[in-house]
Amino acid sequence: MKKRKKNLATEVYALGQHISMSAHKARRVIDQIRGRSYEETLMILELVPYRACYPILKLVYSAAANASHNMGWNEANLVISKAEVNEGTTVKRLKPQARGRSYLIKRPTCHITIVLTDISLYQEFEEYIMCSKKSELITKKKSKNMTYHDTYSSGGLWDKK
Repeated sequence: MKKRKKNLATEVYALGQHISMSAHKARRVIDQIRGRSYEETLMILELVPYRACYPILKLVYSAAANASHNMGWNEANLVISKAEVNEGTTVKRLKPQARGRSYLIKRPTCHITIVLTDISLYQEFEEYIMCSKKSELITKKKSKNMTYHDTYSSGGLWDKK
């Protein structure tokens, strides 16, 4: 399995190439785990009875190991932000048949990409934004001197005909 990191600040990748299964069968499992937390994903992959779960489980473990080792992130804060399955090359074999003929056997492969994101970074950013907005609102309330004009009692609106 091949590993790569793209954006050092926010994402950690794990990429599995040439996995010997159909992309359609792997997508069935990937759709179940996309957007879920790391711990919830592990429970789902251990309990779902599909053959595609084992290589995906290995990739999720690998991505979490990359996150904790390379970035120093806590595994409890990890979320699967992106998970995709692409079709790989098709391995073609010839099976001998009767009367000297041959039968083509096609073994599909797929490439699976798992991207993990640390949600604690987003929570810290949102807290910072909320604190800065609150401080802006407080300064705006102090600095504004609003004057209210009552257009009906002043007669300015109805005097002109």
